[in-house]
Amino acid sequence: MIKDHGLLNERYRPTTLDKYVGNENLKQTIQKFLDQNDIVNMLLYGGAGVGKTTLAKLIVQNLDCESLIINASDERGIEAIRDKVQGFASVASFKPLKVVILDEADFLTIQAQASLRNIIETFSRTTRFIMTCNFVERIIDPLQSRCQVLKIIPPTKKDVAKHLAGILDQESIEFEINDLVPLVNQYYPDLRKCINTIQLSTQDNVLKLNQSLLVSSNYIDKVIKTLSEHDLKSNYMFTTIRQIIADSNVEDFDELFRLLFERASEYMPGKEGTVAILINDHQYKANFRIDKEINVCSLISQLISNK
Repeated sequence: MIKDHGLLNERYRPTTLDKYVGNENLKQTIQKFLDQNDIVNMLLYGGAGVGKTTLAKLIVQNLDCESLIINASDERGIEAIRDKVQGFASVASFKPLKVVILDEADFLTIQAQASLRNIIETFSRTTRFIMTCNFVERIIDPLQSRCQVLKIIPPTKKDVAKHLAGILDQESIEFEINDLVPLVNQYYPDLRKCINTIQLSTQDNVLKLNQSLLVSSNYIDKVIKTLSEHDLKSNYMFTTIRQIIADSNVEDFDELFRLLFERASEYMPGKEGTVAILINDHQYKANFRIDKEINVCSLISQLISNK
């Protein structure tokens, strides 16, 4: 069985840039900062599981600094900024630098972000800030202008598969390389989800993936193909697509939103603007819905109604 001293995701979280997967150009920039033992204020954004928090923690671990880490999804109000962040920044330190990591900063209230803007300016000589978020548009412009905004690009599917294979080898877990293909196809670019699935699917030092839980990589193609049919009744089309989505077992629909937008001309030619409006509305609502599948099905229903 897998060794019982922690989650694989945490055990293999890189602590040096050379072990960080992907983003080679960004790593070169970060290395220059580390060599100087100083950084600029940063806003790291990208999808879930692509390595934003990992990179932020890695930077802090390789600086001679004191650090404070706050998960803004738990402490999102102005009180946390004034009490914890300002308190940390204002206290004298024996280290040459202090760094505050605000994880999931897009959950911060507008008032908290405005307060943070002033703190960044006030303590600019001694304190740096690294913020991470999924949706950079939720960060107010004055805050973005005080940071170097860096998009975290997911590693390629090939790099993800190689990284997973390396973990399995180091853990002495038997596996078939072909088993990694459907796993990566389903959860890409969420590397964290892939690693967690590996841990949950290992029995007696053997990787045994539940194939019924792995989605076909072309489920989005099936959705778009069904939307493109002209001789299907609306109710049948909706029922068919709803079943495709249910069978896919997908929890994150960002890729579906993106491809429905990019390929709108295939299923609603001449109405790409309408598609953009509907997708924008439902993608925004998805951030506040517990059952994201219902939200996606609502989008599909409206797309069908507007065909």
